[in-house]
Amino acid sequence: MDKTLTHSQIRHAVQDAYDECKNMTGGKNADYIPFLANIDPDLFGISVVLTDGTTFDVGDTGYKFGIESVSKVLTAILVMKQFGAEAVLKQIGADATGLPFNSIFAILLENDHPSTPLVNAGAIAACSMVEPKGDSWGKWEAIINNIADLCGSEAQVLDELYRSETETNFNNRAIAWLLKNYNRIYDDADMSLDLYTRQCSVGITASQLAICAGTIANGGINPVTKVNVFDRKLASKITTLIAAVGFYQNTGDWMYTSGIPAKSGVGGGVLGVYPGVMGVAAFAPPLDEAGNSVKAQAAVKAIMKKLDIGVFNGDSIAVVAD
Repeated sequence: MDKTLTHSQIRHAVQDAYDECKNMTGGKNADYIPFLANIDPDLFGISVVLTDGTTFDVGDTGYKFGIESVSKVLTAILVMKQFGAEAVLKQIGADATGLPFNSIFAILLENDHPSTPLVNAGAIAACSMVEPKGDSWGKWEAIINNIADLCGSEAQVLDELYRSETETNFNNRAIAWLLKNYNRIYDDADMSLDLYTRQCSVGITASQLAICAGTIANGGINPVTKVNVFDRKLASKITTLIAAVGFYQNTGDWMYTSGIPAKSGVGGGVLGVYPGVMGVAAFAPPLDEAGNSVKAQAAVKAIMKKLDIGVFNGDSIAVVAD
């Protein structure tokens, strides 16, 4: 069935979702990372970017928060660009673990590959794959430049968050060395862990995150800068990964209730991709028990419900100006 959405409908849906969700309570900031525990829990923003570059922002969309696990999506794109989708499937995988994002048990269960680049083990392995091999600074430049290309503007590490992450990443240190034990890390383990920690500490706004999502939705072409960031054939691969494991052990429930592939991060951000239509981002620090933003989840779901759309609905969607 064909469905037409106007800019006014989308603008009103975003504003209504913000108004409905802004006073929600529940959840708490991630307290195992001291920097995140101290972020204002009342911050809240929603941004939508259409594939033609039209943008709708409401709330605190200019506030730079820690990108955290959403960065896994962006570096997965980078290693797909460098090595191809099949190499990523072979060396890391594409399966959901059904376990928490930082699970060590998942590595022990599947010791032939790290499952997916969208959980901690697979993301550390992805950082180890990034070229140039053995060159920490060269790898970091590739990672941060890729993030900048996807969001269409400069991105930088939040130094205080990076220090806080580095001082508390004991579980991830165990993951990195367990990967090495199973020959599932492809460069120096400590360097790969540091790159992963740094990428999670990048500061990003909801507006930038929505442009990243819009770039994926637009088949690799940044809808704002018009730069071709990655090959179109990779867009469906990364969207599939997001749909499979974007909310970790709650992903099935998320897809069932929201209708849009999305990736969360413990910094409070959520990135959603509606292929061919739009990218969505929402940000609010308080998290549920699985580490997903309570308010951001509700906001993205509200937008989808108000527009009456979903990736599995079978609708062919056209967006028109009015």
